[in-house]
Amino acid sequence: MENLAPLFEEAVHLLKELIKIPSFSKEENITADLIGDYFKDKGVIANRSGNNVWAFAGEYNPVLPTVWLNSHHDTVKPNNGYTKDPFSPIEEDGKLFGLGSNDAGGPLVSLIATFCHFIGKPLPFNLLMIASAEEEISGANGISSLISQLPEAELAIVGEPTQMRLAVAEKGLLVIDAKVHGKAGHAAREEGVNAIYLAMDDMDEIRNFEFFKTSPFLGRTKVTCTIIKSGNQHNVVPDLCEYTLDVRVTDAYTLEEAFQELKSNLKAELTPRSMRLQSSHLPDGHLMYRVASKLELEKFGSPTLSDQALIPWPSVKIGPGDSARSHTADEFIFLQEIKKGIQGYISIINKYAELS
Repeated sequence: MENLAPLFEEAVHLLKELIKIPSFSKEENITADLIGDYFKDKGVIANRSGNNVWAFAGEYNPVLPTVWLNSHHDTVKPNNGYTKDPFSPIEEDGKLFGLGSNDAGGPLVSLIATFCHFIGKPLPFNLLMIASAEEEISGANGISSLISQLPEAELAIVGEPTQMRLAVAEKGLLVIDAKVHGKAGHAAREEGVNAIYLAMDDMDEIRNFEFFKTSPFLGRTKVTCTIIKSGNQHNVVPDLCEYTLDVRVTDAYTLEEAFQELKSNLKAELTPRSMRLQSSHLPDGHLMYRVASKLELEKFGSPTLSDQALIPWPSVKIGPGDSARSHTADEFIFLQEIKKGIQGYISIINKYAELS
């Protein structure tokens, strides 16, 4: 592979500049400015919608398919455990510290460097780079707001810290509000129907619940009761018990299918909060499987959410860094991880082009 040192140096510099700028979800306007200016300096047209920024590596050809490169530039807020300034990019022992350095600054700048490597070069597909907003909150003004504005992706490569392992499946999230109705009565007399006791039957069912279908990459869909509340007076039998279910849905199910399976087994009145955060799975036979085989990429199923959940096209998730460092105090990424990330992404694009 050709000398990538200039790309690596630019990527690290860009990441340092991003770390300096607070970019909490819904407050990414200044980092969006920075990324837009960076694209312009590279001679490509920077497009923007809200705080999402995107650009094509060459003139868009509607006859060709499109490959998306996507990562996000928003961050969570720093926690109280930080011992270093979260907005000061500090290099120590081969690490770059700073809020968002690992999630997802490292993958983002590695993808941008890869995108820049291919600017003006002939490819059998359009190459589109998207720096998205509001990923950390799955916000309505993030990647989902762009779906109708951008060409369909033959493949979306989502940059997240996976240690450059290839996630070909990702769990979705379904949050359900449940209500169990009883009948109020005086606690001192044999009156009423206790909604708590009725809900306990559901709790027993949920504790041992096993969804019928299993995913080869992600195992079984998991349901957990995380909140429960009932009653407001010690001497009144409660007529209502409410609880919340957190359902981590594998690619074996759509959210709708998982919801229906639960509904048929529980007594409560169930209401899903949202059906947006779908599970994903790279379709069998997709070209990216051949690419992964040729490059000997380790494939796995990811339990964590990303913008994949909101992208309706075939997608994979891969990037430098380690998911275990995300949202932790004194977040960091190894500089060598960024270098290997750029090399890895370029190899993927080259092999995908070769096999297309």
